[in-house]
Amino acid sequence: MTTVSSSAAEVALAAAQAAGLPVFLSTAGTVSPGSGPLAGLPFAVKDNIDVAGLPSTAACPALDAPVATSAFAVQRLVDAGAVPVGKTNMDQFATGLVGTRSPYGIPTCVFDDTRVSGGSSSGSAVAVASRIVPLALGTDTAGSGRVPAAFNGLVGFKATRGLVSTSGVLPACRSLDCVTTLTRDVATARAALGQLVAYDATDPWSRRRPVDLPAGVAQVMTTVGVPAGTIDVDDESATAWARAVEHARSAGLHVVEVDVSAFLEAALLLYGGPWVAERYAAVGHLVEQDGPHLDPTVAAIIRAGAALTAADAFRAFDRLAELRQRTLPVWDRVDALLLPVTPCHPTVAAVQADPVGVNSRLGTYTNFVNLLDLCAVAVPAGRRDDGLPYGVQLIAPAFADEPLLDLASRWCSEPVAAPPVTTTVVVCGAHMSGLPLNAQLVSRGGRLLRRDRTAPSYRMLAVPAGVPRPALVAGWSSYEVEVWQLPAQGLGELLALVGPPLRLGQVTLADGTSHVGFVGDAEQLPGAAELDVTSWRDVEVP
Repeated sequence: MTTVSSSAAEVALAAAQAAGLPVFLSTAGTVSPGSGPLAGLPFAVKDNIDVAGLPSTAACPALDAPVATSAFAVQRLVDAGAVPVGKTNMDQFATGLVGTRSPYGIPTCVFDDTRVSGGSSSGSAVAVASRIVPLALGTDTAGSGRVPAAFNGLVGFKATRGLVSTSGVLPACRSLDCVTTLTRDVATARAALGQLVAYDATDPWSRRRPVDLPAGVAQVMTTVGVPAGTIDVDDESATAWARAVEHARSAGLHVVEVDVSAFLEAALLLYGGPWVAERYAAVGHLVEQDGPHLDPTVAAIIRAGAALTAADAFRAFDRLAELRQRTLPVWDRVDALLLPVTPCHPTVAAVQADPVGVNSRLGTYTNFVNLLDLCAVAVPAGRRDDGLPYGVQLIAPAFADEPLLDLASRWCSEPVAAPPVTTTVVVCGAHMSGLPLNAQLVSRGGRLLRRDRTAPSYRMLAVPAGVPRPALVAGWSSYEVEVWQLPAQGLGELLALVGPPLRLGQVTLADGTSHVGFVGDAEQLPGAAELDVTSWRDVEVP
């Protein structure tokens, strides 16, 4: 396998030539190393992603023919001035989260060579963590762009499915595959994403990024959901996880416990359901005959897909739809999920002793993301007590990529651009995401800016008429609210709809700032029921 040797542009070009890489041409037909927004940025490429002039072996030596053209994603980076300097090792056919399933050797964790680096984008993670390159491309179907990032102290970003084209990528599960970035900081991931996201008419799974964020996705993410109750992690990870949750609070984020059981059940479908058949459809012809070119664990997993039926697939699609429906209320309460990336960091020996069981456990918190059409980023979260890097992931709905990157920047103490100043309004109760009157905001061009809490200076009274809703009046408690952006005329129209006993007033938030919002007059609510809760979602008003 080709290795890369330096982050300097000149040396990167020399390394590319030494590796047998051709001169890379832009789509206009001119040589373009060192020009454009990524001028001279060297990057490495996972070996299931095409680079012109090199084979894409996917860690299978039988695939040794050089390819004629680069993958869409690679060419986008090249056209922006970046320089590809080599291919990186991987789990064969991108089937694994461990990084041990390759005939080219085992890239181990850069912090402990007895531990796995994580897969299947193992070589890409090691190349970046070893400071050989600042950027590497990987892929992520089950978590392969996030697990190796967590195990090597990196940022691993997986955009919404289809935003980054997979043309020129040897598929694992074509409907789920994503090209990902591995970097040492969020800023580099953001710069790469700015070039990688583009509609590709040659890719049937390509999707256009919406002009506006979906309704209910906050432009500024402030609220993260963590699993309620105990979580499945080993002892070393449990301590690191507790510190990560405290870090979220210290970064000014609101931490809300949520039920993640439906997400975790969906994760079991990826290898316990018919999506294995999609792997067989992609590369089954390459694993039908035994030989030294095959990893036996990978071959066994993919061959099992041949026995699955269309009936199995449709049953699983129904089950996934049920589970997706169960997850939707979570996104009405939080901007992103904060989860461990993995429950543990196994040794190479442990994986070799139980290659399927250990690998399956590593996907506990990652396998569901593409199945449920979410975006995700793995970010460093310090070290475990044994000195190994610890990573967590931030997960958000489809097309929330930019706010999620901003949240990741905030997590990593990197600069975040301030949102544009517009008309804002603080709402609580029935106008919040997922509740009956939220459509009044959305239909008037409203977009969720952020979730927040009031200062501890309010009471909540039940408005007796119309749709059950609360009125904020002077008191002593703090409540969940949402801050929405609205066109100026939209705010006036909303005020006319709301009417007495609610009116526009100043609402003080937990950080001490005051904003226009809907408040109530206690004098106009004689005998109104006192709602002794901290969240309107907990209230049932008769």
